[in-house]
Amino acid sequence: MKYLESYSFDPEYNLSFEEFIFKNLPLDNGEEYVYLWQNDNAVIIGKNQNAWAEINEDYVEKNGVKIIRRITGGGAVYHDLGNLNFSIITKDKGKGKIDFSTYYKPIVEALRKIGAPAELSGRNDITVEGKKVVGASQSIWKNRVLSNGCILFDVKMENLSNSLKVRPEKLVSKGVASVKARVTNIKPYLGEDKKVEDFKEILLKELFAQVGEEPVEYILSKEELEQVEEIKNKRFGTREWNWGKSPKGSFNRGVKFPYGWVEVAYNVEKGKLKDLKILGDYFGTEDTKDLEEALENTEYTRQDIRKKLEEFDIKAYFGQAAKVKDIEDLFFKED
Repeated sequence: MKYLESYSFDPEYNLSFEEFIFKNLPLDNGEEYVYLWQNDNAVIIGKNQNAWAEINEDYVEKNGVKIIRRITGGGAVYHDLGNLNFSIITKDKGKGKIDFSTYYKPIVEALRKIGAPAELSGRNDITVEGKKVVGASQSIWKNRVLSNGCILFDVKMENLSNSLKVRPEKLVSKGVASVKARVTNIKPYLGEDKKVEDFKEILLKELFAQVGEEPVEYILSKEELEQVEEIKNKRFGTREWNWGKSPKGSFNRGVKFPYGWVEVAYNVEKGKLKDLKILGDYFGTEDTKDLEEALENTEYTRQDIRKKLEEFDIKAYFGQAAKVKDIEDLFFKED
């Protein structure tokens, strides 16, 4: 295993750095990589999310909080320099399926070893004493797995709460009253007055100790760093990618399923589906754009929509518990 440093607090650059190393570093001989990084003030939203529905737009614009869309699924998270973010890149160990338990065990074990009684919880959270300390996401691409997340070390909770506009359904499902109430920082559990830089060094050493190795840095070449900048210029540095297009459908419905929030926005013209957008914080190995394109111009009937959905492996798009009927029902009121 080797580690990488971006030497930057710029969220646009750091997400570009992550994508480059995920898709380009050699893995054929069992190599694995860990990238620990920090962002200045930003909200990082999931690949499939509607930015306008997740963010307090007035607050983030007035306070210079950047909005960046990542390439993995899941929900929105707030970053500042009190966070420590991690990205672990490996070969696929889960046979092409999203698998949090396998890939996040090293992080859980490392946190336990240094004093925080962490455990995997729910779909994709790591918690301490029932409160979320890590929000995790994952992506699979060409037999490669990117497992990433943000560790709340000493984040400014007030800024976190003000930046995120979390759907009431999420809070109700967790039985809590506010964003602030269901998250906490790791720092109080470490027993000493450590800074995030100390925590980063300790965590890195513990992750390498788990595989019986000393930390060794992998340094990108000048040419590789130029490719990172190119990704930034084409993707993470653009409003088009980060904010996306606000759904323009006249019809909109969303439901929180066990595998995540799924929402459809669409129009119906001359009895056919138009302008469909599928949004949410679900995790899948396939891109739901496939479904959007396939359903465009489909007759707006249960039978026709069901028939089209049945052509796809719905679990690959939304998660292992997903069913065709779940998605079909989103387009219609309850019978």
